[in-house]
Amino acid sequence: MEKVEQSIREFIGETIRTIPDFPKEGIQFKDITTLLQDKRALELTSYMLAQPYRHKNIDYVVGLESRGFLFGTNLAQDLNAGFVPVRKPGKLPAKTLSESYELEYGEDHMEIHEDALFEGAKVIIHDDLIATGGTASAASKLVQRLGGEVIGYSFIIELSFLNGREHLIPNTPVESILIE
Repeated sequence: MEKVEQSIREFIGETIRTIPDFPKEGIQFKDITTLLQDKRALELTSYMLAQPYRHKNIDYVVGLESRGFLFGTNLAQDLNAGFVPVRKPGKLPAKTLSESYELEYGEDHMEIHEDALFEGAKVIIHDDLIATGGTASAASKLVQRLGGEVIGYSFIIELSFLNGREHLIPNTPVESILIE
């Protein structure tokens, strides 16, 4: 099975293009739009994201704006869970909680609806990519403030050289399809 999963990982990796110097010089942007265009890659990515959490009785998948929405809803459906969006300020219509996180120069905020999940809910945090871990860390804090339990993280791509895992909840599983 490990050989099959490695073959799937390689195939998925081949469908993602890298755009140099986007959105600014020195950044190697991982563009998943090419993955989304390939129906087989789309299916296999959804399968690989759900595999580690299939029998964990997940209550919610928390998807991070905006690319975390693309697979987050599929992941929630595959896990028989609800989906909760975490968004940038001013994008959610009902009363929200806000959490700040550090950027390269300054800070930003993420928000979640105050009634997004119930006390003790088992939650997976999902995004397409983890870099420095700032947004996933902020989402973790929001989930915890609402009384939820983050039982895992789910990413398509992990840029390991940026050490994003170090900013997540210690001893919590981090599942990434591709690690660069």
